[in-house]
Amino acid sequence: MQPADFATADYRSVLRRLTTLDDEAASARAEAVHWYDSRVAAADDAVHGAEEAVDEAKHAVREAQRTLETVDARAAGLWSEYVHKVGPVAERYGRTVPPAAIPRQRSDRDAGDYLDEVATKVKYTAPARPINGGVKLLFVVFGFLGGVAGAIGNQVLRTNGGGAADGTWQDALPVVALLVLLACPVLAVVAAKRVADRRGVGLDAATVATVLITGLVTAGALVALLRTT
Repeated sequence: MQPADFATADYRSVLRRLTTLDDEAASARAEAVHWYDSRVAAADDAVHGAEEAVDEAKHAVREAQRTLETVDARAAGLWSEYVHKVGPVAERYGRTVPPAAIPRQRSDRDAGDYLDEVATKVKYTAPARPINGGVKLLFVVFGFLGGVAGAIGNQVLRTNGGGAADGTWQDALPVVALLVLLACPVLAVVAAKRVADRRGVGLDAATVATVLITGLVTAGALVALLRTT
């Protein structure tokens, strides 16, 4: 083999090598392009997923806000109903709704369950306790005091009214005296009703009649006694 043959062989091997390198470079470029496209697609998917998560989070926030407003409104309504039902007893907590709190031992329940439980308790009315002897005696005392007050008021007004009809306001005092005589036993019934509500006992028709009759009889007896003296 001549020296020229060696030169030709090296040239051919160089060409083959260059051709191989060009193929490798093309393969590398294709792989790079494929990797870049896959990364772009993955980034697009991540952005799309993040946008969907943001939309879902915004929707969840709106739903939570609506739920919060609904719960607050219902809690305020239940508190108003409770304050109206129990009266001055609730004033120690204030007229506004107390801050919400979830019992630690029952934190697995949602607000609706607690509100349903509170609504049941607010609507519950304990049965009236029977009137015992001591309470009955107290109501009789109310009637007696009402009759005494009516008789005293009647006597004072009739005394100041005088007997002459001179066209002044004193002419109407006897009529007012009669109204006071009848009104005081009725006010005694009202006072007895308030005491009964505080004690949680029922004020039935018989008890009302007892207070009213006691007051009227006492007032009539005292008026008759004062007129005879």
